[in-house]
Amino acid sequence: MSESDQATLYKYYGVTAPGQGGTGRGQQAGGRTSGNGAGGQQCGAGARDMRGNGDSRGNRDGRPNGRGDDGGAAMTRSEERLTVGTERVETGRVRLVKHVVTENQQVTVPVSHEEVHLEREPITAGKPGQRLADGEQEVRLHAERPVVDKESVAVERVRLAKDTVTEDQTVNGEVRKERIDVDDSGGILDR
Repeated sequence: MSESDQATLYKYYGVTAPGQGGTGRGQQAGGRTSGNGAGGQQCGAGARDMRGNGDSRGNRDGRPNGRGDDGGAAMTRSEERLTVGTERVETGRVRLVKHVVTENQQVTVPVSHEEVHLEREPITAGKPGQRLADGEQEVRLHAERPVVDKESVAVERVRLAKDTVTEDQTVNGEVRKERIDVDDSGGILDR
């Protein structure tokens, strides 16, 4: 624990730090401190030494002591893992747009018409002739002409269809993990 962290703890509990003079006793807002003058332990339930001694519930940083049931030292090692999922996001839009365009179209249509020509038929002798008189005969002629009309006819249905395509993507991320090493500068394990 750094000196600034220790000073913060002493100040929080209202205790004078060892070596800084004073009586060694502090007064907490609740009112009670121990009177032993040996560093100002707090009295009451859950009390612990400012040096982290005497409390079986945790070390100075609030973590468990690290002692197993067999009395040996143990630590819990943790590491981070990537949790990867997917989310559905809009990537774009596509629209069907209909426009009216004009194009020239040629269609050949057969048409007919009537024409006049003279036909002469000889009359055989023996039939009586008609009396002579002026006269006139009228013949009506007909012809076909192309008539153009337009109608709207449905010829095709166009729609947009969506396909779902699945592909693999690689996701990278940095994760941290704890590593536990043995500090055996005294060579105790080699004995």
